[in-house]
Amino acid sequence: MRVIPGAKKDLVAGEENGRLKVRLQAPPVEGKANKALVRLLARRLGLSRGRVRLVRGARSRDKMVLLAGVSMPRARRLLEEALRDR
Repeated sequence: MRVIPGAKKDLVAGEENGRLKVRLQAPPVEGKANKALVRLLARRLGLSRGRVRLVRGARSRDKMVLLAGVSMPRARRLLEEALRDR
């Protein structure tokens, strides 16, 4: 997943090099963008924030998250819907 902090609004922006691209309003300081990413994914996937965990990339724009309580096909479908809702 590629995260672009400091955007105009939070949104799932597409796919880039086989990775999901997410734009976040939050700045990349003090973990604010990471928290915003977790909130956005949880909201879009219908999960509690505790079920979305940042596994790798806390200090990078390239991130890996672990999603608990949602199947991969369902997560993909919901994120594709988020792309259409832009």
